[in-house]
Amino acid sequence: MERYTVAVQTEAFDAGAELARLSADPAVGALVSFTGLVRDYGDTTGVAALELEHYPGMTEKALTAIVDDARARWPLSAATVVHRVGRLELGDTIVLVVVAASHRRDAFAAAEYLMDYLKTRAPFWKKEIGRDGTAHWVEAKASDEAAAGRWTGEES
Repeated sequence: MERYTVAVQTEAFDAGAELARLSADPAVGALVSFTGLVRDYGDTTGVAALELEHYPGMTEKALTAIVDDARARWPLSAATVVHRVGRLELGDTIVLVVVAASHRRDAFAAAEYLMDYLKTRAPFWKKEIGRDGTAHWVEAKASDEAAAGRWTGEES
């Protein structure tokens, strides 16, 4: 079993299969997962879809580096990061982070760390497409930047 995996793909992923794969190790005492979905913000933006772009090779290398960094910070048994690219419709899965560790605190912290990185530093470009066909590129939110900054002492 590959213990640390990173994938960038257009296809949907099977979160249940990833959870089962990582929980097969008898040393795992905690398994924390996060699945992100394309959502309608319920406001006047009227989001109909997202388009995510990346640079193949560079993105996988950057995601592998952040998983390696999480492994250096916490004693993890395994981790999986799957991020989708291309056009995604409302309700589609975007991202999956699964972290396995002996103890829950390590698993929760590492999963949160990985998601904070994915929201702010990962080399993906996200475009929101409105129901009216208009589109605009999305910048990282100040709240996401502040969350990520706590790992480096750069909180705002």
